[in-house]
Amino acid sequence: MATDIESSVESLDHPVDNAPVRSLDHKGLTVEGYSRAAVQTYWRVPELKLGFDLGAQPWSFMTTPNWFVSHSHLDHIAALPVLVARRRMMKMEPPTVYMPAEAIEGAQLLLRAVQKLDRGRMPVELVGLKPGDEVELSRELVVKAFPTRHTIPSLGFLVWERRKKLKPEYHSLTGEQIRDLRLSGVEVSAEMRLPKVAYLGDTSPQGLDVFPEIYQSQVLILELTFVAPNERPALIHKFGHTHLDDLLERTERFENEVIIASHFSTRLHPEQIQRIIERRLPDSLRNRVKIWL
Repeated sequence: MATDIESSVESLDHPVDNAPVRSLDHKGLTVEGYSRAAVQTYWRVPELKLGFDLGAQPWSFMTTPNWFVSHSHLDHIAALPVLVARRRMMKMEPPTVYMPAEAIEGAQLLLRAVQKLDRGRMPVELVGLKPGDEVELSRELVVKAFPTRHTIPSLGFLVWERRKKLKPEYHSLTGEQIRDLRLSGVEVSAEMRLPKVAYLGDTSPQGLDVFPEIYQSQVLILELTFVAPNERPALIHKFGHTHLDDLLERTERFENEVIIASHFSTRLHPEQIQRIIERRLPDSLRNRVKIWL
């Protein structure tokens, strides 16, 4: 008879469907996840080996080693101990979880409490970030944290792809000449950054405007908690959320190839949300906005 561990290992090839996941493929990037306000939020981009937020942990997401948590409300962080415990059980390396620096102490207390209840170790590297901090995941990938506006400390994240490009002044040189310059210690290349994926978490519209580069990212994942016309923007913004009107006011700024709108309030049925957004989206956004329900 197979042991529990053996059964779990086998199920990595046939993931357990323990949480809903939608998926979108775009130019070599796969965005997977689900988000609903006050329920749970979790995303990952497997090609980049990173995920955003830990409101729940689909079994298939366990293999992702790097996580960026936008803030510490439970629908965005409750599955932190689940991720850590599962990777320990499966004998994987401890994950690295980045989050606002103000949330580190509470996250440590949460893990200690679960460890006491579960009687199992909670091996994880927790890294606190401040706005403006950068994380080098590899030679090609850098993640920058930027400030968002919510009811507790919160961050958004922009994933940059780094490339080296020959400086213009050396374009006329031969390959051998360029090689010789490199060997002599001359830096012949300049770093070029391409914004790949931007993630906002929960935020009022200030989070959209504080870091303009997010409007150029290939994929933008944002919250659109409220969409109904009778909802009061001032109150929505006070509690750190965004309304459909806020997105429409910024229509001309979005250069993104894909915009994933998510984290919708549970006050409306998904069909209502779909109808409202589709009715109001301008043609310039219609084919780029993906309504994640």
